[in-house]
Amino acid sequence: MNKYLIILLTATAMLAGSCEKTNPDDNSFNLFSVEDDIKLGQQVSAEIAANPQDYPVLDSAQYPQAYAYVYDMRNKILNSGYVYYKDRFPWTVKIIQNDAELNAFATPGGYIYVYTGLIKYLNAEHQLAGVLGHEMAHSDRRHTTDQLTKIYGLSIIADYLLGNNQGLITDIAATLVSLKFSRGNETDADDYSVIYLCPTEWKADGAAAFFEKLLEAGTASPPEFLSTHPNPGNRVQNIKDKKTALGCTGTGTFDQRYQNFKNTLP
Repeated sequence: MNKYLIILLTATAMLAGSCEKTNPDDNSFNLFSVEDDIKLGQQVSAEIAANPQDYPVLDSAQYPQAYAYVYDMRNKILNSGYVYYKDRFPWTVKIIQNDAELNAFATPGGYIYVYTGLIKYLNAEHQLAGVLGHEMAHSDRRHTTDQLTKIYGLSIIADYLLGNNQGLITDIAATLVSLKFSRGNETDADDYSVIYLCPTEWKADGAAAFFEKLLEAGTASPPEFLSTHPNPGNRVQNIKDKKTALGCTGTGTFDQRYQNFKNTLP
């Protein structure tokens, strides 16, 4: 009975905490508070940093030009005016050296990871900006902890909040690499990718251009990090429709600038 009481009290505290200073447009069922998102992101980031065999993150001191480029991209998205937790999450971006991985993922609280395999697969700046915006939306819209609530359940989340959590942190770090979001979460992240890019000089449908590249190459489904639903073709159309509905006017793809960026990578 005591265990269930602890779980109930934990859930009550989490729900109460999540009502304070949260995005009023967030209607997900999420048992993590915003502060929990930040704390969990920090812990998962530390777990990734401690595991260079699985996550060989490029050293920013060794590759300053590459990191300056991705942080400039991040800043443009943050300054779009539509990232709700812009000043609350740390919004770090790390590049993982693995050319075989066509992947990117985001932790709760705004820690973003992009694989060199994905970067080298793309051929224009607005495509990476679209993917980065998509991943930042997952953090800002709190899709990750919404999904983790569903995956792990209340009892395990209670253990996390009570400090019995190192094994859970390790599991979550592994889970985030291939986390599949709900159809609603993916559509929301696609939409916000367009919303973030719309005030910029980029073509706002960069994420759609990425899907088109996959389809042209004959890829049956997108990589794990973009889930397998909705259908990539439908997502292309939905993203383009969102750009049209918002009246986005940016036309920049910056192909040569993107190639110069790729040339700074190992």
